[in-house]
Amino acid sequence: MKNFGKLLIIFVFTTFLNPVFCQNFLEKELLPNKTYVLLAHPTVKNIETVNFLLTNRILQLPEIEFVGVYSLAENYDYSQSVALLKKPEMSRFHLQKLDGVMSSNQIFAQNEWTITFKKLFDQSVGAFFFGGPDIQPEIYRQENMYSVVTDPNRHLFELSFLYHLLGGYQDEQFLPFLKEKPEYFVSGFCLGLQSMNVASGGTLTQDIPAQTYNKKNAEETLKLKNDQIHRNYWQEITKDTLLRDYNFHQITYTAHPFFLEKVKADKTLRPSVLSAHHQSIDELGKNLIVTATSMDGQVIEGIQHRLYENVFAVQFHPEVPALYKEGKKLKFAPTDTPKSYFENLSPEERDFHLKYWETISKAIKASIKAEKVK
Repeated sequence: MKNFGKLLIIFVFTTFLNPVFCQNFLEKELLPNKTYVLLAHPTVKNIETVNFLLTNRILQLPEIEFVGVYSLAENYDYSQSVALLKKPEMSRFHLQKLDGVMSSNQIFAQNEWTITFKKLFDQSVGAFFFGGPDIQPEIYRQENMYSVVTDPNRHLFELSFLYHLLGGYQDEQFLPFLKEKPEYFVSGFCLGLQSMNVASGGTLTQDIPAQTYNKKNAEETLKLKNDQIHRNYWQEITKDTLLRDYNFHQITYTAHPFFLEKVKADKTLRPSVLSAHHQSIDELGKNLIVTATSMDGQVIEGIQHRLYENVFAVQFHPEVPALYKEGKKLKFAPTDTPKSYFENLSPEERDFHLKYWETISKAIKASIKAEKVK
C-alpha cells in the first residue's frame, strides 16, 4: 500500500503539476471523440478572451475544445498559460508546444515542424491567429524602415504554420493542407490578417502615417481625419493616464459579397471598429481578396481566400471583450469625455460585431460538418 501511495503521488505530480505534460496535447490529451480548434499564441489574455466569447455565447460553439499552439522560442512565458489551464473552468483548453528554432529561409517550405503541423491540422477543424507586434520585414523582402520587431520567433512559427495551411507565391508547387480539407476554418485579427498575407506571399506597408499619408510624427498624424488614424498617437505626446491604446474608426465594404451576403451586414452601415496598428497590407498574398477598406480606401480592413470560403480575416479587433460589456471609461484625445468601449458603439454597430462572430461560428460548424462527411 505504501508503494501504491507513492506511485499515486508521482502520477498526480507528473499529470497536474508538470508543465511539460500540460504542453503536449497531441501525446497526452487528444481524444478521438472531441472536436478541436487551434489558437496560435495562446497567452493568458487570448485564452481568457476566447473563454469570454464562449461564456457569453458570442462565439456559439458549445461542444468545441481549444488547443493553444506555439513555439517554445517565443518571448512569452507560457508557464502563465499552463497555470491558467489548471483552473477547473478552463478544462476546454489545452496546449501544444513545438520545439526548435527556424530561420526565415526555412519557414516557407517543409521543415522540422511540418509533421506536427499536419497532425494538428488533421485533429482540428480550424485555427485562430491573434494580434501582436511587427513582423520582420526581411521575410517579405523589404528593408526595415519603420518596423519594431520584438518577438521574431513567434512570427517565424505562425507564418510557417499559415504557409503550410494556405500555401503562397513562395512556391507554386507546394500543396497546402487545405487542399485536402477546403472547408477548414482559418481566421485572424490585426497581426493575424497581416500574417495570413505575408505567409501567402504578400507584403506590408510598414508605417501607415509615414508611407501612406506622408506624415513625419504623431502631431502631424493626429491632424488626419479620424478614419485615417488606426491607433492612438496621443500617447506619444501626452501622459494622460486615461488615454486608450486604440482608435475607433469607420470601415466600408468592397463589392466582394463577404460582408453583405455572408455576414449579412446592413449595406447602409459604415460600422465603427476598434483598431490599434500602424502597419497594413500592401501587396496581396496568393488567392486573397479584399472585403473591406478604410473609408478612403487606403487601408485594407478585411480579406477572404479566393478558394477556401472559411478562410477570412480583419485588420480590426472584434474579439475585445470590452466591446460587449460596460467597462472602464477611457478617451482618445485629452479633451474628450471618457467613454467605455461599449458606449463608443451604436446598437447597430454592436449588432455588426455580433453578426461577424455568428459568421465565424457558422464557418467553424461548416468545417465540422465537412469533416464528419469525410
